[in-house]
Amino acid sequence: MTAQTRVTADRAFEPAFSLDEFQDLDAAQLYEQALKRNEGLIARSGALVVETAPHTGRSPNDKFIIRDALTDKAVWWDNNQSMSPAQFDRLYGDMSQHVRERDIFTQNLHCCADPEHQLRIRVHSEFAWHSLFIRNLLIRPARAEMRTAPDLTILVLPSFKANPNRHGCRSQTVIALDFTRRVALIGGTRYAGEIKKAVFTFLNFFLPARGVLPMHCAANDHASGAAVFFGLSGTGKTTLSADPQRALVGDDEHGWGENGVFNFEGGCYAKAIRLSREFEPEIHAASQRFGAILENVGIDPETRRVDFDDDSKTENTRIAYPLEFISNASSEGRADHPKNIIMLTCDAFGVLPPIARLDPAQAMYHFLSGYTARVAGTENGLREPQAVFSTCFGAPFMPRHPSEYGNLLRERIARHGANCWLLNTGWTGGRFGEGKRMPIATTRALLRAALDGALARGAFRRDPYFGLEAPLAAPGVDASLLDPAATWSSREDYGKTARRLVDMFHANFEPFAPFVDRAVQAAAPRCDSA
Repeated sequence: MTAQTRVTADRAFEPAFSLDEFQDLDAAQLYEQALKRNEGLIARSGALVVETAPHTGRSPNDKFIIRDALTDKAVWWDNNQSMSPAQFDRLYGDMSQHVRERDIFTQNLHCCADPEHQLRIRVHSEFAWHSLFIRNLLIRPARAEMRTAPDLTILVLPSFKANPNRHGCRSQTVIALDFTRRVALIGGTRYAGEIKKAVFTFLNFFLPARGVLPMHCAANDHASGAAVFFGLSGTGKTTLSADPQRALVGDDEHGWGENGVFNFEGGCYAKAIRLSREFEPEIHAASQRFGAILENVGIDPETRRVDFDDDSKTENTRIAYPLEFISNASSEGRADHPKNIIMLTCDAFGVLPPIARLDPAQAMYHFLSGYTARVAGTENGLREPQAVFSTCFGAPFMPRHPSEYGNLLRERIARHGANCWLLNTGWTGGRFGEGKRMPIATTRALLRAALDGALARGAFRRDPYFGLEAPLAAPGVDASLLDPAATWSSREDYGKTARRLVDMFHANFEPFAPFVDRAVQAAAPRCDSA
């Protein structure tokens, strides 16, 4: 690699190509450029509709962290793939040559709403709509702050095709993260979620050393106390945190530091499939505004009407919009230490209680487990529920060992006395295909009772299979729904299915057991009624 294109550790990445023409364009200017380049269509509502095929989701098997003196002992390599500095240099050199033949759109942005931890992010992208996407998702600084040297630089080139033999990657798609030189390279994919998750992964590496717990969670605030919502995609983070009675801090990524909770971002990236005005009014309204991006959402090219029920491209349809599109969003992106921690799961086996109270050891156990379930229809060839365990509710973005994040969470819970809940948005009356999805009205009522303290004041029973404390009653909720076994037509079938899921929890937790104390090990499901 030539000196002109080498990335060095002692200075910020500065690409060897002109950036003057398309720097820090606003939404209207980026719309113009996107339409000029046939990158998308404008819907009747004013939103920009784009497609990302063939990638309609993240490519975790194509993500690599540079293994060097900084990361060798610090990264959890059982969960992360490595690339050598030399391979990264070749990749960067080839991408720099590729850039010279194309226009590049640059955004200078910030992440982290807490000024003590704020980082400057510079994103160079080949597509105008990618530039609008990250402008929506991160924090837009004052103009005077835009041109300062970045703390992290990201280069996004969907048309670039990586060479596995030359670059040390798996395919023509590559996401390469260099923590030492603070550079991320993304090539061969149009899926915009890779950009925001690259930022998240960097923060997950650096913030624990500052005493900040990075969290894959939503957060909202109220006079009665703040709440955070952990959960994997599809469990309800965005939907349940968008409560008109509570200020939305953010929908996906936050830090918990000495001053409380703060949003990493300045926007939302909500799932759009089957979005309705009735059940998700705030998100639906945001999707109808100029500046919103509808990713892989169905649209009639003649009438320009969108169809949120259209899953022909993917189940993972998305909306990207600035946080201020939500009417009750927090203007500061910060809140006090949370009073309630909600861990969301979508149990498609239909055996977990719809809500349960967790003690600190159980909270750490379920945080490290990160359980939910996939169902038929969301993945090709999936005919029955499939358990998914993603530690810390975000394993693909966790470069450090999960115990580091788990210990930070447990310390925060103990210090600030947070109440912890496991909220199940999945199935009742049987597993997927036999029972039905928990009514959203029931889930909202249970959540409201947890947040306002009504649940904690009531009586609880001990679940015989999972050892969880489930309430006997909740305001506005049919008590029969609170005991999952009672909703099944056959208690024998319920017991067999519950034991099966318990065994899955045990098998998944084995690698973490040596890193936790006996109290957390004892928080595992026990099948007392076997």
